Formats: sequence, structure tokens, C-alpha cells
Amino acid sequence: MSKLIEEIIIILIIIYAIKFLARLLLPVLAKKVVEKASEQFQQQQNQYQNTQQNQAPKSDKPRETKKVGEYIDYEEIE
Repeated sequence: MSKLIEEIIIILIIIYAIKFLARLLLPVLAKKVVEKASEQFQQQQNQYQNTQQNQAPKSDKPRETKKVGEYIDYEEIE
């Protein structure tokens, strides 16, 4: 019977130790993940801006669109 009580106490100690360590380490880990994601986003932004600057400027004239035909608006008759 005492062996069972010892095992339960050990399990409870392990659970509380894990909870305590999680409270200490998870905020630090979350902060690192957010910083890494922010750095990657910043790099992607810089790459996008560089590619936009390197592309040739577009002409000021808008492109002509094809004229397909007339658009007819139908009304329902009751």
C-alpha cells in the first residue's frame, strides 16, 4: 500500500515540476518564435521591395482592353 502512495506522490511531483518549468520556459520560447517569424517576414519584405525596384517602370499609357460587345441588363417582368 505504501508503494502505491509513493508512486502517486512521485507522479504528482513530476506533474508539478513540468508545470513549473513550462511557466518559466514557454514565454521565452514563444518570444524566440515570434522574433524568428518577424525576421523572416522582414527578409521577405526586403526581397519583394528589391524585386519591385529592379523591374522596369511601366509606361504611363494604360493598356487598351478588348471590346467584346454590348452588355445588356435584363429586367424581370412580373
